[in-house]
Amino acid sequence: MKITASMVKELREITGAGMMDCKKALNECDGDMEAAKEFLRKKGQAIANKKSSRETKEGAVSVCLKGKKAALVKIACETDFVAINDNFTKFIAKIAEQAVEAGTADLMEQTTSAGPIKEQFVEAIAKLGENIVLIDGQYWDAGDNSVINFYTHTNNKIAVLIELEVEPGTDREKAMEAAKNIAMHVAASDVKAISENDLDEAVVEKEKLFLMDQARESGKPEAIIEKMVIGRLNKFKKEVCLLDQNYVKDPDRTIEQYIADEGRAAGGALTVKRFFKETI
Repeated sequence: MKITASMVKELREITGAGMMDCKKALNECDGDMEAAKEFLRKKGQAIANKKSSRETKEGAVSVCLKGKKAALVKIACETDFVAINDNFTKFIAKIAEQAVEAGTADLMEQTTSAGPIKEQFVEAIAKLGENIVLIDGQYWDAGDNSVINFYTHTNNKIAVLIELEVEPGTDREKAMEAAKNIAMHVAASDVKAISENDLDEAVVEKEKLFLMDQARESGKPEAIIEKMVIGRLNKFKKEVCLLDQNYVKDPDRTIEQYIADEGRAAGGALTVKRFFKETI
C-alpha cells in the first residue's frame, strides 16, 4: 500500500511520535493504522526499557486543582533541556489532571480516560528521548469546611499545596485568595511546621545538638551553654513555624496576623489545616 503524507500526519497526531517513525511504522504494517500504532507502542516500550537505568537529575512539578480536589506531581527527567520543554510541561500537567480524576497520587498502575498511566510515560520517553520517572505526588480532597489552593513557581521547580479550614458563611473566594498568598509565602520560605506544636521532635533534637556543639566552642561553662541553647532553640522554632514567620509580602505582620486579618475580611475565621511543599 502506498503510504501518503496524510496517513503519516494522522498517525503522528494520534501517537505524538516523530514523522519518520510514523512513516516507518506504516511501511512496516502495510498502511494498517491500528497495527502501526501497536508497532510504535512496542518501539516506545523498548526505548523506555533501555533508558530506565539512566539517572534523572532534573524535572518539574505540576499541580491541578478542580473544585475541592487537588493533585501535585513531581516528575523527573535527565536534563534541564527536557525539563523546560513545552511537551514535558504539558505532559506533567496532564498527569496531574489525571491524578485528580483517579483520586490518587499512586498513579503508575492506574488507568484514566486518557489511558493507562504507565503507557503514557512510555510514550513520553519515546517522544522526548529521556528517562522520565514519577518521583512523588499528593492527592487532596477537601471537606465542605475547607478550601484548597496552590502556588507554583514560574520555573516549575517549586510547588505548594495548602488547605485552609473556613467557618460556615465565610467568603470562599477571599479564603482562596488568602490560601494562594500563604502558599506563595511557603514557597519562598523555610517552613517546617504550621506551629511549634506540629514540629517534628527529631528536627528539634537535631537542631538542639547542633546548637550545643556550636555553643561549646565558646568555652563557656555547661550551665551557661544550656541557657544559651534554650534561647537559640526558641528562636529557631519561631523561624521555621509558619504562623510565627513574617509574611513575605508584608513583613510587618506575621502569617498568624495575616490570616486573622483575612478571616475578618472574609467574614469567618481561617485556620491552616495542612500544607505540602515540593521541590526538584
